[in-house]
Amino acid sequence: MTKLLIKLFIKDSENVKDPAVRTRYGYLGSVTGIVLNVLLFTGKFIAGLVSGAISVTADAFNNLSDAGSSVMSLVGFKIAAQPADEEHPFGHGRMEYVSGLVISFVILLMGFELAKSSVTKIITPEDIKFSWLTLGILITSVLVKLWMALFNHSLGKKINSTSMRATAVDSLSDCISTSAVIVAMLVFYFADVNIDSYIGLAVALFILYSGVNTFRDSLTPLLGTKPEKEFVDEITATVEKYPDIVGTHDMIVHDYGVGNLIISMHAEVPMEMDFNAAHELIDMIEDQLKKKYNCLVTIHMDPVAVNDQKTMAIKAQVAEIVKSIDSRMSIHDFRMTDGKDRDNLIFDVVVPFGLKMTDAEVREAISEKVCKLDKAFFCVINVDKDYA
Repeated sequence: MTKLLIKLFIKDSENVKDPAVRTRYGYLGSVTGIVLNVLLFTGKFIAGLVSGAISVTADAFNNLSDAGSSVMSLVGFKIAAQPADEEHPFGHGRMEYVSGLVISFVILLMGFELAKSSVTKIITPEDIKFSWLTLGILITSVLVKLWMALFNHSLGKKINSTSMRATAVDSLSDCISTSAVIVAMLVFYFADVNIDSYIGLAVALFILYSGVNTFRDSLTPLLGTKPEKEFVDEITATVEKYPDIVGTHDMIVHDYGVGNLIISMHAEVPMEMDFNAAHELIDMIEDQLKKKYNCLVTIHMDPVAVNDQKTMAIKAQVAEIVKSIDSRMSIHDFRMTDGKDRDNLIFDVVVPFGLKMTDAEVREAISEKVCKLDKAFFCVINVDKDYA
């Protein structure tokens, strides 16, 4: 069914790097979610009225909130697809994350209201009526939601969409909550024990939990996170495959929405290399990355003394000293200048987040150990963080 829907509604479906194709995937997932969730809400709401079961009604409103989430997702994809303009030069891709925040607030509000209703029914219980029609609607709902989970997971994986993968998880969660309601109905029918309001409260708490997770998943990329290690390794390998590139460092990936990335990094080249040749090489690498990853790329060129044996030997010693202080630290941009009374060792040291040392303490610890190698050494250290 998923392949059929993709074939019917998405032109050039394999070209997922095209923003227009990606947007069509988003529209397909959102519209499908709206239609199915509205149908499920209608069926469950009627079933809830017939049976008088608060857990069924709660589950119905859970589906209504899912329909609202799909509407917001649709709006998010539509706005995110708008091109960059003067006020938003980096595009509108982050709107997909903003829509996720709005969805999370709707889910949290719905969960709170349903929890309040369930508590009221625990305090003042009401009789419920068993109905095979209600049971049939609930079982159908589980099957539909299971298909929706697989459907959204498939689309989310295809276009690398956080919001669609979250929707898939939410659909799977709905399968669990609806199954709990079915259990309550069966317990009442076979054991004549009414646990409806308690199941309703459990479903409400489950909705609140889903809302908190949706909020966290949507907020995290807006605050800024490190890119996936596999992506960083792929970029690094692409750049360092050129023989004249000695190494790379200081990579930063700015995420302005899926398919809208800005990458900056430093690439080391031999200091003896012709400047024009080095500049042409860097331009060529930038163009390759732009085409391959559909992103903006800026590479800063760092000349390094790879053929100066003395400098390289001292660099290796300093690197070992830095590792001895904390194995997670590393150095780059190492240079050595001969002064009248001292030799300046100029380099950057990358320290991990959470290191229990201040930048000043890091500089002091390294300088103290380096001076033991040679009293003429003077360290000029810039402390960096690993952003990738």
